[in-house]
Amino acid sequence: MSDGVGNVRRLVMAGRGNAGRLLLTIAAGVLVGACASKPASTVVLLPEKDGQPTALTVKQGDKQVVLDLPYAAAKVGAQALDPYQSSQQEVEKEFGPAMASQPARADKFALYFVEGKDEFTEESKLLVEKLLTEVALRPVPDVLVVGHTDAVGTDQFNDALGQRRADTVRTALIARGIAAGDIRAISRGKRELFVATPDGVPHPRNRRVEIIVR
Repeated sequence: MSDGVGNVRRLVMAGRGNAGRLLLTIAAGVLVGACASKPASTVVLLPEKDGQPTALTVKQGDKQVVLDLPYAAAKVGAQALDPYQSSQQEVEKEFGPAMASQPARADKFALYFVEGKDEFTEESKLLVEKLLTEVALRPVPDVLVVGHTDAVGTDQFNDALGQRRADTVRTALIARGIAAGDIRAISRGKRELFVATPDGVPHPRNRRVEIIVR
């Protein structure tokens, strides 16, 4: 026996990792009683802004359905789990006001570095201004800068190199007017390779700094 909520809809804005996932619940009417029924709900998977694939598993009792396409959805009832295909129009109609009241979703950028150095590649030098423009759009920016390396060298060497790379980006942002207190720089060294390689094998995609802007 428990309290129940009627006409509940849930919108899942999917992102990679827990920080990128937002579960939004809108309840229309609350029924309080000793033996109230389980709420009915709708779960919709939103597409990633960068087009990367994502997925979500919805479970109800011994049933489950995998939502793995943009706007894939499922209606969840007390004894039912019914998948269907929603749409951008339906999401805007049903969840528009609630979505508008939420904080902006985090954006992620990556800048790449010359092997063994804290110097940007020529391509990444062109992306710095795009990143700064995005940061400037945020009234109160919260920026996390994470330095990464490839798998060449010791953990100690790569931890230090990743930190230097992160600090390089942080310094560049501060020099362009972003408040130092809004930027945090950390290193993951070679612990989180973007492209999996054996230890000691270099790869240019791993020599990066990820900038997460909230």
